[in-house]
Amino acid sequence: MDIPEDQPLALRARGLTKAYGRGAARVVAVDHVDLDVPSGVLTAVMGPSGSGKTTLVHLLAGLDRPDAGDVWVGGERITAMRDRELARVRGRIVGFVFQGFNLLQTMTARENILLPLRLNALPHDEDWLDSLVTMLGIGRELERRPYEMSGGQQQRVAIARALITRPRIVLADEPTGNLDTHASAEILAHLRQSCRELGQSVVMVTHDPTAASYAGRVLLFADGKVAGHVTDPTPDAVLAGLDALAGVER
Repeated sequence: MDIPEDQPLALRARGLTKAYGRGAARVVAVDHVDLDVPSGVLTAVMGPSGSGKTTLVHLLAGLDRPDAGDVWVGGERITAMRDRELARVRGRIVGFVFQGFNLLQTMTARENILLPLRLNALPHDEDWLDSLVTMLGIGRELERRPYEMSGGQQQRVAIARALITRPRIVLADEPTGNLDTHASAEILAHLRQSCRELGQSVVMVTHDPTAASYAGRVLLFADGKVAGHVTDPTPDAVLAGLDALAGVER
């Protein structure tokens, strides 16, 4: 999908590269990627297992340092930042939904959700918390600890934690992977609405063509590179794009 020249960018990457291992064991997970993420758009990233999708979003979020290349969040070049500056961006501008939840087991769900506000000295908006809790259906879980909740409940808490600071950009690694179809649809609809009405930007790694169909654009990722895109995605169009990457005919 071509991005209009006058549309502002939430995030930009140039020459982004990350490799692991050495010698014959060296694997290039992200290979000289150029990427523009427009403001107010839900972008899905899909591709085969091991194609580098998770590494890509970790680099975009500043959770990992690239071997080469640069990332700009808004107008700020985060690859040039020191750890303290990077922590500020991650705490106030970028929200991240981890595939493995990363909730603190000694804290209640409510405490986990509010933790980014506490760490970044941000004000607590009880109305916004109530809205998230209602949207995600976790009112009964607020005083429970993660080990007392199902995987799906933990995922909802993790999503609330990512959204509590009202970040301009949300980066999510399989955000609906542990949710049933109904819950997934509600959350994806909310993320899409946030993009349209609040100008928020979301980059979402997913393996689910139905989840990807909620996006405004789908990037196809293979062998550490952006290998194509799907315009006006539907589940069938996304599957066709993935099949084309694999050389499969339906």
